[in-house]
Amino acid sequence: MIPAKLLQQYNARSVRMRKDQVLFEEGESAHEFFQVEEGQVRMYILNHEGQEFTQGIFNAGESFGEPPLFGDFPYPSTAIALTPGKVWRLAKKDFLELLKNNFELHLKLDHVLCNRLQYKSMILTEISSHDPEHRILTILKYLKSKMNTSHQGKIVMPYTRQQLADMTSLRVETVIRTIKRMEKEGKLELQGHKILI
Repeated sequence: MIPAKLLQQYNARSVRMRKDQVLFEEGESAHEFFQVEEGQVRMYILNHEGQEFTQGIFNAGESFGEPPLFGDFPYPSTAIALTPGKVWRLAKKDFLELLKNNFELHLKLDHVLCNRLQYKSMILTEISSHDPEHRILTILKYLKSKMNTSHQGKIVMPYTRQQLADMTSLRVETVIRTIKRMEKEGKLELQGHKILI
């Protein structure tokens, strides 16, 4: 997370976003760095059948869409606001200057990008070779670890069945059916419509 004061020092703008507002689309040229200030943003791609596959959900303090800024290629996915909120927007030129002058932030960003590559590698393996139950358990464990909770017990997952389907390349009906079976087998708990893991 780049501190707000430093972002402002390099001419970043805090911009309000509406729920379902598209921040950039797959194929667009990348000209800005984005960091969530408030709310949530989802990045997704569409397959040839029009099914969405979620590549990531980003919360306050998390940045997204950086690789095209470094690689000079178009955005490979679409970013959309899941909730109302605010995002920091910083021109590519200013973002690169900020990193040049703040090497420790550059290293932190490198670490974040490496973790995302590891996540994508894990997801590709899951999608290509595992059954729905294994995919769902893997993504739930990953999401729990990402929540940075010190809580040792079970926590409520804030994701819908549709979001889990979009993250695992499963149909929502398959996710619902698999979660119900897993609850009966004692592999997870349900509290109303929420999953506890």
